[in-house]
This record gives sequence, C-alpha cells and structure tokens, in this order.
Amino acid sequence: MSHTIREKQKLLNRVRRIKGQVEAIERALEDERGCNDVLQQITSCRGAMNGLLAVVLEDHIRTHLVDAEPDGEHGSGTEQLIEVVHSYFK
Repeated sequence: MSHTIREKQKLLNRVRRIKGQVEAIERALEDERGCNDVLQQITSCRGAMNGLLAVVLEDHIRTHLVDAEPDGEHGSGTEQLIEVVHSYFK
C-alpha cells in the first residue's frame, strides 16, 4: 500500500480518532451508561470506520484498479474490486 504514504498522516489521524471512539464505547459500558448513549457511540464509530474504508478503497481503485493490467499479478482490476467488496460484507 505504498500509495497510502501520501496520505499517511491523515489516515493515522482518522485511525486515532476511531481508537478514541472505541475507548469511549468501552468507558460507557464500564460506567453502565444507557443503551441510547452506547448505541450512538457505536454508530458514530461505525460511520468513522466506513469513512476510513471509503478513503482507502477509493485510493486503491484509483491507484491499482483503474490502470491495472488485465489479469496481472493479483488478477484483473474487476476481480480485485469484487474481492474487496465481498470482504467488506463478511
């Protein structure tokens, strides 16, 4: 993923924010906060993860799949994209 180096700091900042959100979920559970609070924190974290996934996936598509050689080392660009999407929904 050498292409992620260009955006390394931005990606790391996103991951650190997600880490803080997960820690907030843990604290909320430890403090026995209400379901609504916990659910809100979980959905916020999920949204942040989806945002991170979207950024990395878009860059992957632009960098590796759009200009990918047909049936290259990792298969066709189409097959790579299908594999990534399938892994997301597991």
